[in-house]
Amino acid sequence: MRRMDMIRSLTDVQEWDVCIIGGGATGLGAAVDAASRGYKTILFEKYDFAKGTSSRSTKLVHGGVRYLAQLNIKLVLEALNERGRMLKNAPHLVKNQSFVIPNYEWWEYPYYGIGLKAYDWMAGSLGLGPSEFLSVEETLAAVPTLDPEGLRGGIRYHDGQFDDARMAIHLAMTAVDHGAVVLNYFPVEGFIKSKDVIRGVRVKDAIGGESYEVLAKAVINATGVFSDEVRKMDDPYAEEQLSPSQGIHLVLDADFLPADTAILIPRTDDGRVLFAVPWHHKLIIGTTDTPMDRVTVEPKALEAEIEFVLEHIRHYLTKDPKHEDIRTVFCGLRPLVKGAAKTTSSLSRDHNITISYSELISITGGKWTTYRKMAEDVVDVAIQKGQLIFAKSETSSLPIHGYQHETDFNSPLYYYGTDKAEVEKICLEHPAWKERIHPHLDYIQAEIIWSIRSEMSQTVEDVLARRTRMLFLDAHAAIESAPLVARIMAKEMKRDENWIREQVDAFRNLAMQYLP
Repeated sequence: MRRMDMIRSLTDVQEWDVCIIGGGATGLGAAVDAASRGYKTILFEKYDFAKGTSSRSTKLVHGGVRYLAQLNIKLVLEALNERGRMLKNAPHLVKNQSFVIPNYEWWEYPYYGIGLKAYDWMAGSLGLGPSEFLSVEETLAAVPTLDPEGLRGGIRYHDGQFDDARMAIHLAMTAVDHGAVVLNYFPVEGFIKSKDVIRGVRVKDAIGGESYEVLAKAVINATGVFSDEVRKMDDPYAEEQLSPSQGIHLVLDADFLPADTAILIPRTDDGRVLFAVPWHHKLIIGTTDTPMDRVTVEPKALEAEIEFVLEHIRHYLTKDPKHEDIRTVFCGLRPLVKGAAKTTSSLSRDHNITISYSELISITGGKWTTYRKMAEDVVDVAIQKGQLIFAKSETSSLPIHGYQHETDFNSPLYYYGTDKAEVEKICLEHPAWKERIHPHLDYIQAEIIWSIRSEMSQTVEDVLARRTRMLFLDAHAAIESAPLVARIMAKEMKRDENWIREQVDAFRNLAMQYLP
């Protein structure tokens, strides 16, 4: 998957069947769905794939215990089905993760126990394992650093876990495997219309500077929290549909929760749940729910949010995390669809598809777990509006690029699936490339080369934030790694010293926002 090959393919087709704006979970899922049905498919992303919300999740593939408590049965059932499909279609990226809900009040045992048994039942044959009641001793054996004072026991249940940005890159590769063209750093700057109906888009290569006019029978707006912005590009008077909500996550060293088991705190002061989840040998804790008035590409955590998460997790751990223990703070915006709820935590994660007067198809809402169903639904609409010959969706059982049935999630480079052997071959080209990028994290230098040659990395940020996850695991380590990454990239991409300096400076300025 090389960017120059994608650009050359851009002009090979006179009119595309489906054009997708947005390279996050929903847009990439739609590209996979449309291309695998046989439609001529092209996707444009303004920044990098999964630059926004799609790389900033809690890293869970789940039905949503919180939505069960809200009695949103339809969403839970759909999400549980999609969780099972993600695990089946991408077993190299999605794994079974056990969780414990600690019980400190007498009523929690039956209340959450009954709810989780319903959760098991709703998952049916796609379940990941039955929930079970744990004694105090069994709870502490599963989570040794849990505060034992007042503990009455716990309940263990199962959900899925994944690497969100890595899944996004593999979706892009899957779309290309099926004939799609996907382009990052290619903003859509306007629409081509005939008789007030959209017939294509005007795009610009943000790196090369060239502009293009691209015709398409159907255009999908899958830009997440930026959906209203694209809709207003089509119609300046379009009513806003989204009520964005900010969620932050803190990343700590794994010794705060050294077991493989995650914990779920079922209710925080703002009505959300709080997760503490092991991930890539670190611990992710989150999240918050803060209504936001405006949408930005790089949202920044509020100090009050950081203290909120620290305060709540301290109630449950024997070792109290402090501000200086935080390795990274990352922050994302949820594209919640506006409704009558008083708080954003009560707004629905259901997805919504609208069609403008000019036939721009916009999909909003949803979450990572339901990306495939969202993509199928929006492509069905595109088929109708574009008057395409109907072809059935294949994605319910379509293997994701790199599919590998047996995966050892503790082995190096496991997240490449069948591409792991190709990354290992790169190590043979240069002795240093098998060495770590930074001594504190497991990523090796060969991954930088692979990401340029096969995953369309264009910047140091692409490599350190989304091809590896170094920025999301240890911001200081990522900053320290930037000069090395820039030099390796510059040599491979034939860039000069000015490019290296610009890239290192740009990344440092960005990464400073991830420090607490």
